[in-house]
Amino acid sequence: MKVLIETIVTRLVDHPEDVVVEKNEEETKIVYHLTVNESDVGQVIGRNGRIAKALRTVVYAAKPDAGKRIYLDIM
Repeated sequence: MKVLIETIVTRLVDHPEDVVVEKNEEETKIVYHLTVNESDVGQVIGRNGRIAKALRTVVYAAKPDAGKRIYLDIM
C-alpha cells in the first residue's frame, strides 16, 4: 500500500524526492501519513479536495481484508 501511495503521488508533485509515506499500525486501524514539499501540498489536495478524495478512494479500495480500517493523512 505504501508503494501504491508513493507511486501515485510522485507523479503529481514537482518535488518527488520529498514524498514520504509513513505507516502507523494499531489494533483496529492502519494510518498512512503522507508528507510532501510545502509547495506541492495544493497539488496533492487539489481544487476543493478532489485529488485527495480520489487518492483516498483508491487506497480504501485497494486495502487488504485485514479487518482494519485504513486512513490516509496528508501533511
